[in-house]
Amino acid sequence: MTGSLDGMRHDMKQSIQDLSTVVQKNCDISDARHARDYTMCVYLLKMREYYRWAKGFGITDELPRGELGDWVMQREQLWETLEPREFECLPLADECHDPFDADAINRQLVPRGLVYSAGYGRFVKPHFFLGRLLRREHRQGFEVLVSNNEFARDLVAPPAMMLGKQIFIRRESLRRMLWEHLEEWRWRKCPQDAMGRAVASYDFDRDSEQALEEMTDSEVAAVTLHELGEGAAGDWLGPAWSDMTLSLAGSSAEMMARAVRDLLADCLVTLPALIESRAESSLHFFFANLRGMRRELAPNLWAGYEQWLEKNDTGPLEDAAEAGRRHWRYVAKALLSIHERAGQGATESIPPFLQAQRLN
Repeated sequence: MTGSLDGMRHDMKQSIQDLSTVVQKNCDISDARHARDYTMCVYLLKMREYYRWAKGFGITDELPRGELGDWVMQREQLWETLEPREFECLPLADECHDPFDADAINRQLVPRGLVYSAGYGRFVKPHFFLGRLLRREHRQGFEVLVSNNEFARDLVAPPAMMLGKQIFIRRESLRRMLWEHLEEWRWRKCPQDAMGRAVASYDFDRDSEQALEEMTDSEVAAVTLHELGEGAAGDWLGPAWSDMTLSLAGSSAEMMARAVRDLLADCLVTLPALIESRAESSLHFFFANLRGMRRELAPNLWAGYEQWLEKNDTGPLEDAAEAGRRHWRYVAKALLSIHERAGQGATESIPPFLQAQRLN
């Protein structure tokens, strides 16, 4: 009996290794096609973090600079050979599944404690990953799959992604992202900003590993809320929104449209839920990451945050979220109308329209 069990474990381990190899190859093909989409600074930062994952370094480990440089060159040489390749099917139970058929693949993997996802991100870049399933739950009509211990991933590792009625939360990727934010904050030395307030909620001075685990758990909950907001926004906007986003790929209009949907999702679900649950550390972290186009379009949210800090009253923040729900619904529908009328010309029409739609 013991021999049979050992054999089953060996077969299972070999099956995971074989599957990981194919998923990783598809990740590499995607990177070969899209790594040039990023600015040099962003690219180098992502490669540094990717190397840390690929070589199994801990988040606090010093990276060997010479080896890192050699690895980046080897990775770029590999991409040159893979760029013309097609994505490979995934071998499971004597079948080979289309790598984008995550539903069929997960029907076999989830009962085995694994989870896989395949979808498109910014610049219409395909993202794949395979990880250990941590937990599975159902919320507001969505299946939430939380993973850990990633076996295969690409250069960019989105902490969360929604595909249809499934939400994928990647705890390992989120944990790495949080540590990067923490290091960036320490370099800036701004203890009284929003990130500093989020960090102060945890005892990083005494035990940074434990504090990071606690912060990751809190932000898994917050990220899940955002994805539920994305789901609510998607149900309201309909499939025309995805068609529009695809047609805007690579333009400033795409970035602005994604910011509008993010703001709608957060005003619909994320902020109201965080305020109601008094999740102060996650509220601080939310505003620490209210950057770029989202902050430019929604200065009213930042004003509500500052009033909360000043008066210890969440009322202004609740009011800001309520105003956002109304405003970003209107703006999102207007973007769909612009796209319907202008087609490809929407890449030129959308930016000036949105610049006039800042919510003060």
